[in-house]
Amino acid sequence: MSTEPSSGPMSTEPMSTGPLHDLVVVGAGPAGMAAALAARGRGLDVVVVDEQQRPGGQVFRRPHGGVATARHTWPAGYPWGPGLVADATASDVSWRWDTTALGVLRDEPGAPVRLAVSGPDGTATLRARRLLVATGAYDMPVALPGWTLPGVVTAGAAQGLLKSQRVLVGHRPVLAGAHPLLLLVADQLVAAGAHVAEVALARGLPGPAEALRALPAVPGHTGLLASSTAALGRLLRAGVRVRTRTVPTRVLGTDRVEGVELCRVDAAWRPVGRGRTVEADALVLGFGFHGSTELARQAGCATRWDDAGGGWVVTHDGDQRTSVPDVLVAGEPAGVRGAEQARAEGHLAGLVTACDLRGTSPADGPALRRARRDVARARRFSDVVQRTFAPDRAALASLATPGTLVCRCESVTRATVEETLAANPHVSTANAVKLECRTGMGTCQGRYCEATVGALVAARTGRPMEQVGPFTAHLPVKPVPLGDLAGLA
Repeated sequence: MSTEPSSGPMSTEPMSTGPLHDLVVVGAGPAGMAAALAARGRGLDVVVVDEQQRPGGQVFRRPHGGVATARHTWPAGYPWGPGLVADATASDVSWRWDTTALGVLRDEPGAPVRLAVSGPDGTATLRARRLLVATGAYDMPVALPGWTLPGVVTAGAAQGLLKSQRVLVGHRPVLAGAHPLLLLVADQLVAAGAHVAEVALARGLPGPAEALRALPAVPGHTGLLASSTAALGRLLRAGVRVRTRTVPTRVLGTDRVEGVELCRVDAAWRPVGRGRTVEADALVLGFGFHGSTELARQAGCATRWDDAGGGWVVTHDGDQRTSVPDVLVAGEPAGVRGAEQARAEGHLAGLVTACDLRGTSPADGPALRRARRDVARARRFSDVVQRTFAPDRAALASLATPGTLVCRCESVTRATVEETLAANPHVSTANAVKLECRTGMGTCQGRYCEATVGALVAARTGRPMEQVGPFTAHLPVKPVPLGDLAGLA
C-alpha cells in the first residue's frame, strides 16, 4: 500500500462508532465530491469514504506520489474537473482514505444508518442521518476462451495503471470492445509508447439516422466529441489499424497472452466467417460498464434492469432519494451515464440532503431548479451515448465455449452452468444458479460472472433479465479479512 499523504484534510477521529454525522458519502469521484461540497457548503457535517488516497475517482485519477512523470494532463472534455478536485481537496470535509465500505447495519427500524468500514485503523462503523451511495462503476466483464490468461485486462484497468503508475499493460496490445472510451485508452497507450496492434470495435460506424438523433445532445458537449474524434485521428496517423464489426473470439497463449483471434460479426454481433490471429502481448476489453450497486442492494434499495444503462441500477425519485428513506444514490449506480451527469446528480443529492435535514430557505428553490436542469441537460447527452453504444449482452455471453471459465473464483465453466439449468428445470434465476453451483460465491462476489450467468439463464429459460434477477448482495460487499469482521461485533 502506498504511503502517499492525503491531498486534503484527514480526519483524526478514531475509526470506531462515534458521533452522528449528517451525511456519509461512499465514493470520492465526481458524484461524491459534488455532493460533499454542496452539503458541506450548507453547513452539514460530511464524511467521505473512499478506497483511494485522494479525491478524483477513476476519471480524475492522478499518479501516486513518487511516480516519476511529466506534468499531469487532465482528461479532455471535462473543463470543470480540475476545479472540482481542487475545491474538494481544499474543503473541510472529513475524508477517510484507504477505506472500504463493507455494508450497512441496522439496529432497529428508524434508527440512524450505520456504515461498516475497514481502513488503516481497522474496522468500525460510521453513524449517519443520511447515506449517499456514489460508488461508481466497474468494467463489464466478457468471458471468452483464454480470458483468464495474464495480460487480459479491462479498459479501466489499463487506464488506471497508466494514470496512477505509468505502467503499460503491454507493448503490443489489442483493444477490443464497443465503448467510445476504448479509443481514448488506445490513444493514451500509444502516447505512452505502446505499439497498439489493433482496435476492434464490435459495432459499425454510426449511420445518418443515428447521427441525426444525436444532434439535440451536441450543444454543450462539443469538447467530449472533439476529444474522441481527435483520438481516432491520432490513432490512424500513428498507423493503428481500427476495425469495425469485429470481436475477439479467443485469446491465445500458454502462460501469458501471445495473440488474439478476431472475427468479423454481423449487425447482431454474431461471428461470420473464419477468424484471424493478431500477434499481441495483451488484450484490453472495453464493452461498457456496470454500476457498482452492491452496497445499495445490500442496504435494501430497490433496483431495476437497464440494459443500456449498465445492467442493474438503483431506482430513485428524481431527486436521488432511493426506496430506503435515509439512503440516496448518485452517479453510475443510478445508471452508467458518465462523469458529467455523475457530478450533476451528486450536486443535486447534496442540496436535497441539506434541505431534508435542515429545512428549505428562499434560496433553495432556485438552486434545486438549477441542479435539476443540469441533470436533465447531462442526461440528453448520456442517453445518446447509452443508446448508441449499448452492448449486445446475449452475443457477448455466447462467446464463452463450454469449457470457458465463467466464474473465475470458483472455477465454474459455462458447461457447468448449463448442466445445472438442464438438471433443474425449475431454476430460473441467477441467484438460484449461484446457490446450486457456487458461481458468484468467490472473492469477487459475482462482479465477474453475474452478467454472464444472467444472460445464460435468460437464454435457457426465455425469461427477461428483469425476472432472472441479480445475485443477492451480502455484508461484507467487498472482501475483508475475517479477523476484521470481528471488530463489528
